Amino acid sequence: MSLPLVLLPGMMCDARLFAPQFAAFSGSWAMMTAPIGGHDKVEALASSVLAAVPDRFALAGLSMGGIVAMEMVRQAPDRVAGLALMDTNPLAESDEVKARRVPQIEAVKAGNLRQVMREEMKPNYLADGPNQGAILDICMAMATDLGDRVFVNQSIALRDRVDQTETLRNYRSATLVMCGEDDTLCPISRHELMANLLPNAKLEIIRNAGHLPTLEQPETTNAALKRWLEKL
Repeated sequence: MSLPLVLLPGMMCDARLFAPQFAAFSGSWAMMTAPIGGHDKVEALASSVLAAVPDRFALAGLSMGGIVAMEMVRQAPDRVAGLALMDTNPLAESDEVKARRVPQIEAVKAGNLRQVMREEMKPNYLADGPNQGAILDICMAMATDLGDRVFVNQSIALRDRVDQTETLRNYRSATLVMCGEDDTLCPISRHELMANLLPNAKLEIIRNAGHLPTLEQPETTNAALKRWLEKL
């Protein structure tokens, strides 16, 4: 029996972020996602996922999901049989990004979630491509369904997160480090850093994709994930 595969979505995303992966892998792997919006601390989010998933599992996280995944590895490294970090960042948040969060949080509290998401998504999330509009619609639907409280919790959790470079340096199981070639939020340099820190990592760059390669280039993404899963 294959290991269970736990998938953690990015900020203001849910299982729809991984729809192509569920379609490709659910016949061979037990798969689940976990919500990461119920607390405003990454440590508490990681603990809540660890309490809900099987004793030992493969773990894949995208963006904020990758940040929570790294904290899960810090808390329970022996439970994570393999790790995939996608379009994410191991570093603490910069002062510049922290400052940008203040007006975003206030705007969302004032009822302007859709406007904040629209301003953030269009310039930052996706590479140019024929499916960009449809993917942006999915992103807006996910964000709207999750709502204001999740946005605020996740923003605070990201703002206050700790550096995880030592966590990666000490994790020795097979790890996929993957990102879209055109990701401006979490650029290739961040993934090169992670791949160099991890003792057993494979770096994969997905062409013609931005921050959400699971939806932008699902076949290429699935091929990379399959290569990683077959090592576990």
